[in-house]
Amino acid sequence: MEATVLVVDDEKGQREILKAILESEGYDVATAACGMDAIEAIQKTSFDLVLSDLKMPGMSGHELLKHILRERPSVSVVIITAHGTIDSAVESIREGAFDYLTKPIDREKLLIITRKAVDKSRLMSENLLLKQQLEKRFRVEGIIGNDSKMRDIFRMMKKVSGSSATVLIYGESGTGKELIARAIHHASPRSLKPFMAINCAAIPENLLETELFGYEKGAFTGAYARNTGLFEAADGGTIFLDEIGDMSMVLQAKLLRVLQEREVRRVGGSSRIKVNVRIISATNKDLDAEIKNGRFREDLFYRLNVIAFKLPALRDRKTDIPELVAYFIRLYAGSFGKQIKGISDDAMNLLMNYNWPGNVRQLEAVIERAVLLSDADVLGEDSLPTEIMTSPIMLGNFDFELPEEGVSFEDFEREMLVKAMTKANGVLGKAANLLGMSYRTLQYRLNKFGIIKESYTAPKGITAKPKGS
Repeated sequence: MEATVLVVDDEKGQREILKAILESEGYDVATAACGMDAIEAIQKTSFDLVLSDLKMPGMSGHELLKHILRERPSVSVVIITAHGTIDSAVESIREGAFDYLTKPIDREKLLIITRKAVDKSRLMSENLLLKQQLEKRFRVEGIIGNDSKMRDIFRMMKKVSGSSATVLIYGESGTGKELIARAIHHASPRSLKPFMAINCAAIPENLLETELFGYEKGAFTGAYARNTGLFEAADGGTIFLDEIGDMSMVLQAKLLRVLQEREVRRVGGSSRIKVNVRIISATNKDLDAEIKNGRFREDLFYRLNVIAFKLPALRDRKTDIPELVAYFIRLYAGSFGKQIKGISDDAMNLLMNYNWPGNVRQLEAVIERAVLLSDADVLGEDSLPTEIMTSPIMLGNFDFELPEEGVSFEDFEREMLVKAMTKANGVLGKAANLLGMSYRTLQYRLNKFGIIKESYTAPKGITAKPKGS
């Protein structure tokens, strides 16, 4: 794309000369005879550079500069001045102008400054666009969750994002620990610097050390060249250490030194390399218990645990499931080119009643599969996997009097089905209503336990009654 330049000068001859020179070098050039005309042009067109005379009737080049810095900060401004007003041009640079040119203008100097100013403007525009895209994707408000626990986490994220404090995120697998870490990074002053992530549980100890700290040529067999580690690669940015609780005690000691000294030493090397990195770590383990059992360093824990987040499991924030489902349907319907409008009430009830051991990651996989396999415009129960259809009955609406010797949950579930069938006199629709499930789901459950309509005689042993009765 051609670079665009606006030449602002009250002298027509000067405007035409600059326009001719720049157009001969491939620039797309517009002109304005005064500051107000320039502002009008800037509102209509995205310019990479404004070349403005300093002394003009009405609005001066200095006043135009202030307007551009306020309204179009990514646009470079070069001031044109006579020798007698160089001090004013230098003052403009202090206030934000890219550079200045003196009259009579030297062609080569004009082209050199123009090229540099355009490059700077385009780099700023690209960085601004990237930052906007990242903020749109990773902004705190964009993480789905209206549950009170999640809202508390969002509020804390906003407070800590502007700092460089270390953060420790607790949560089961699939709760979104890395997403939270990325959101913190991209809402921070480090957002345009690298975000480097590594799973400490997935890499053997010797390889993890070289991944984190790098190595020198000849440090070990196969080290044919120097290699920088993630700490060096993330300099100025953030490093995310997932499953930190699985890191060996030896590497924990080396990580502690990095936190204390803010420097790393490559494997096989002797020089110390300064790094400026924010560390966000995560674990699904109880680090207090790990410390008591001698598997995690207490001093490292206190370094990492400056700010702590505890992400709730999906089963503890089920009010977020409908919003998550709607988001994943939109996401994968777009990816697969499907016209899916939503999900049926019966299917949603199944999702709401499921325990979600794999948390949000499992829910996403279920919806992705459902969207891919569905031929309808609304996801139904038949789009869901068997484990969702045949999950244990949710028993939250009942109090139970259990026998002293106890009972297995499967036996209890079977008895609940039989009781419902008995009370409904074998009418599947009525039994399904009593259990708060769909007709199709009840059929799945009856088949699961081999219950047939002719065998619904209530066994004895466990009594269930609704709460409040």
